[in-house]
Amino acid sequence: MEPGRRVLAVLFADVSGSTALYETLGDRAALAAVESVLGLLKRAVTVQQGRVVKTIGDEVMAVFESADAALQAAVDMQHQMAHRAAESELRLGIRIGFHAGPVLEEQGDVFGDAVNTAARLAALANAGQIITSGATVLALSPLLRESTRDLDALPLRGKHEAIRVHEVLWQESGETTMMAPKGVAAAASPVLRVEHGARVIRLAPGVDRIMFGRDQSNDVVIADRMASRVHGRIERRGDRFYYVDMSSNGTYVTNEGDVELLIRRDQLMLRGRGRIGFGHSTGDADAEVVTFRFE
Repeated sequence: MEPGRRVLAVLFADVSGSTALYETLGDRAALAAVESVLGLLKRAVTVQQGRVVKTIGDEVMAVFESADAALQAAVDMQHQMAHRAAESELRLGIRIGFHAGPVLEEQGDVFGDAVNTAARLAALANAGQIITSGATVLALSPLLRESTRDLDALPLRGKHEAIRVHEVLWQESGETTMMAPKGVAAAASPVLRVEHGARVIRLAPGVDRIMFGRDQSNDVVIADRMASRVHGRIERRGDRFYYVDMSSNGTYVTNEGDVELLIRRDQLMLRGRGRIGFGHSTGDADAEVVTFRFE
């Protein structure tokens, strides 16, 4: 690799629907709404220890040290936008594309083919979609690689050959939902019961995630000094639940019958019942522990 170059994951997130918003709300209110979304995107970058390179109108460009971090930031952005849409009448979405490859850094900006590829992948995405390249999928950890699907080999402007394009499956897809045969009752969706002290939260159908961390904006606030501001989340994917770590010190997770596992910037499927510790073992005397079990 030539001097001045390094491998980074480059991500573009573009606010979709902003043009119509300006026509509906007027310039001042629409600008405030778009800037609020851009702030949300920037926070998701920071949580994954990425760097916002620049904003271009209603688009954010960011870089990450790994493809895993870029994917997790992209998923967090889409989850945040979905949550926002459920609480607001504003019809805004985001399109995301990311690609890992060699870039040239100069005076805080980044250049190169990887940047161009990421931008063109973002342009392929629909609102609510995350698109990446086949080469980037190969750079993901095995667990995260399972959350992608190969779409097709597509031509990109400036590329001599078509590249494999993959979608990140950040939510249950209607295309993969199977209908029960007539006369057969559908199995009830599982419910995960999460307990923190005297508080109980149930992830029933319609409740898709719980956020944990020191920041008061989290669903469950963890006072433990070892916990990060935004430490991690439990999320529903179809009929399964996963714990996703987003922290500096990692999360200790025990599924009943298994040894305790430390996960850092990774995820783990939850089974049966178990315990979660934030930054240190659930067995430590001063650990702040969350328990979970399926109902």
